This record gives sequence, C-alpha cells and structure tokens, in this order.
Amino acid sequence: MPLEFLLSFRKDICLIKPTESEQFILQSGERKLTFKNAQTGLKIALKTLKTGGATLSHLKNTIHENDGFEALQKFHYYLKKFASLGWLCYSVLSDETKIATVIPLTSDFEFTVQKVPVEAKYVLSRFAYSHQVAGETLLESPLSFAQIILDWRGAALIAALSTPQNISQLSAEIPGISSETAEQFISLLFISKMLFQVAENDNIDESENTTLAQWEFHDLLFHTRSRVGRHANPTDGTFRFLGKIEPLPAVKPPMLGDLINLYKPDLDNLKLTDIPFTQVLERRKSIREWGDKPITLHQLGEFLYRSARIKDIFPSEFGEFSSRPYPSGGAIYELEIYPVVNICQGLDSGLYHYRPESHQLCRQSLQNEAVEMLLKDAGMSMGVDGMPPILLVISARFQRIAWKYESIAYALLLKHVGVLYQTMYLVATAMNLAPCGLGGGNSDLFVKAVGCDYYAETSVGEFALGSC
Repeated sequence: MPLEFLLSFRKDICLIKPTESEQFILQSGERKLTFKNAQTGLKIALKTLKTGGATLSHLKNTIHENDGFEALQKFHYYLKKFASLGWLCYSVLSDETKIATVIPLTSDFEFTVQKVPVEAKYVLSRFAYSHQVAGETLLESPLSFAQIILDWRGAALIAALSTPQNISQLSAEIPGISSETAEQFISLLFISKMLFQVAENDNIDESENTTLAQWEFHDLLFHTRSRVGRHANPTDGTFRFLGKIEPLPAVKPPMLGDLINLYKPDLDNLKLTDIPFTQVLERRKSIREWGDKPITLHQLGEFLYRSARIKDIFPSEFGEFSSRPYPSGGAIYELEIYPVVNICQGLDSGLYHYRPESHQLCRQSLQNEAVEMLLKDAGMSMGVDGMPPILLVISARFQRIAWKYESIAYALLLKHVGVLYQTMYLVATAMNLAPCGLGGGNSDLFVKAVGCDYYAETSVGEFALGSC
C-alpha cells in the first residue's frame, strides 16, 4: 500500500477570491498564481489545501467527481507547480491529528515519496536539532531544505530515534502509534534528510561521507543559517526593532577610569614617508617574537589612530553611524578595542578601553589576576612561552548590529573582525611592529576582567602587538 501524506498549503499562502469574479488567486509574497474560470472541484481542492489539507487520493476524487476525468491531468500539473514553488506541506497523521508536518523553506526542497525498508534501522542525523519557535517544536537540520513541526508524539518519536530503531520498535515506543504511522514518520524524516539508515553492524557514524565527516555541527549550522539558500529567514537590514528598542549609540558611553591622551600622527607626513603599499603587503606576516626594546605608548597611540579611530560621526533616521579606517557593514562599527598591557614604555601594565572618538585610553584596572590570565591565555593560544607585550582584545556590542540585521548579524560581525585584523596587520607592518592575530580566546574570562554583560558585549577576537 503506497504511503499517503496529508497535503496542505503553507500558512503564508493566501487564497484570494476577488469580489464578483470567477478568479481564484494564490499568493505568497511577490509570487502569485491566478486561476481563471476555476471549476468547482478545483475551487474545493484549493480551499481544502488552505484550510486543513487532504490526501492526494481525496483531492483526486474531489476533482474527478466535480470536474471530470480530464481535469485530473491539469490538477496534477498544478500540484507539481505548487511543490516546485515550495508551497506544499506534507503531514503524518495519527488519530486524525498531525504529529509531524514538513514545511519547505525554499523552492529547492523536493518531496519524493519513497518506501523505506521496514526491517532496516534508522537513527537521527547528528546535524538534526529541535527547538521551540512561537509555541511550536521545530526539527531542523543544515542538511535539509525544510523544517518539521512536531506535536508531543512526534517529539517523543524523535527522542526514540537518538538510538537505532526499526519501524516495529519505533511504533512500540509511543502508545497509539501504529506501524503504518511509524513507517510514514520514518519516510517523512528520511525524505527531509533528518535521519539516515544504519549499517548492518549498527554503525551510527555518518563519517562514511568523508565530506560531511569534516563538518562540525555548529559550523555547518552557522554556515547555512547565515547564507541564503537553506532557510527562509530575513537576511537584509530589516531594522526589526525600529520604534521598539532604541539603537545603541555609535560610540560606547564613556567607561569610568583615568583617561590617557594618545599620540596623533601627522598623516600628511606619513603619506610621504611610509614604505610603499605593495612592500607592506609583501612583508606582512605574523610575528611571535618581540624585540628587547619594548613597544612605546607613542607607537601604540599611532597604531590605534591609524587603524581604529573614528574619523566622522553622522546621524540618520536609524541612529548614529560613523566612519573609521576599516570597513563595516552599514557603517555600524559594533567592535570595541581593549588593550591589555603587559609591557609598554610609558604606560602602566593593566587593562584599558580605547575611546576611538577622542583617541584616548581609559584605564579599567592595573595589573591583576584577570589581566594576567588574559595575557597568559593569549600566549598559550599563540604557542609561545610567556605573554605578549600588548594584547588587543576586540569585543562586540552585539545589539548594535543585531538591531538592524537578523540572520547575518553574527556572520557580518566576524567579517568585521577579519577586516580589522588585516588593517591592524598592515599598519603594524608599515610601522615595523610585530603583529599576530589570534585564532581564539576566552570570552568569559574577558567578561570577568571588564565586568560587562556576556550577552551585551564580550570578546570576539584577539590581536597581539609588540616591537620587532
């Protein structure tokens, strides 16, 4: 007996019947399908798909009984069109209740019904995950072009599939779940790439696919959710909190602490005396050894001025924006710089915050256990004995960028860290200093040292600096 799923339209599909017109219109966003002089059976089928759904057999019977045999071929064409647009959802029923519903996220999703081997064992993919959204439990995976809404029985079946199960075993897990329902459920998940068939030796490792084996769960998820293609989330500047939450200012409010004025270089003179740009690019490299003569406060001031100062602040209807030496999406500039000083001629050891608008350092603390731990952690990350002369901890005021952007906010933030790294590398090379971007750092340790809210601002990058 072939598997029959309940077919229905996505919730966002509108069914419109203009007043005093024989037309029926299906619309989703900017896409619209118009049915002129729709026959009775087609009208009923479209309304059924919108209001609750029905099996393919039921829909075909409706068309056949009301519009005749010849209308069936055209209806099949319509269904293929709906599927190609990603408008059709597919559900598994138990006791007339949907326990799992597949919702296409893009038009690339293909739902090809296939019988699964009954005696084979299946297990949930290591990339699949469930979470709650708007009161519903969703099952998603970066491997899939769809998401699945689960009721409590569907969620319980998912939990059972954390270990290999065949269809009879799975149906025995939850009261009231028949073997036929369990088979449909397995097929639904298999089509949606939420699970896979276990090898005969009960090997549940997906590493047979050597490409997937080299992806971590969180890396693949982050990649697919911050790029267009496998989700339906907004990726533009949506300004979703406009009128609800005030945006953070372009400049972080002053922190408490002694202020230290920094040296401002003569940029016109540097244009004449700096080494050529191509030479800077060719010489740029990470340096993990430092000269005997420590870096000076004068050099640190020039370095920060050339790489990270605010050149201009300008208002707009969406809040303040600024201009700095490195690029930033939407001119938002959510990154902050905290110099952690080990050895610097003319500057006490300790933790400082760089104020890019006034080109000053604001002392947060002198050398203490937290400061030393940040420096030691950086040394270990660099693979060197001891601590770097200066560690520039780059933090992010997350809400500054998330106020405008949604899906791409964190990915964009990391791009900003990258361009700031490169700007720092080039400036340090031009100044004959020793730069080194770090691959990781301890964000919780930074929060303890500064005393900020982890979810409002914490570290996203580290950059070591010293003399050559």
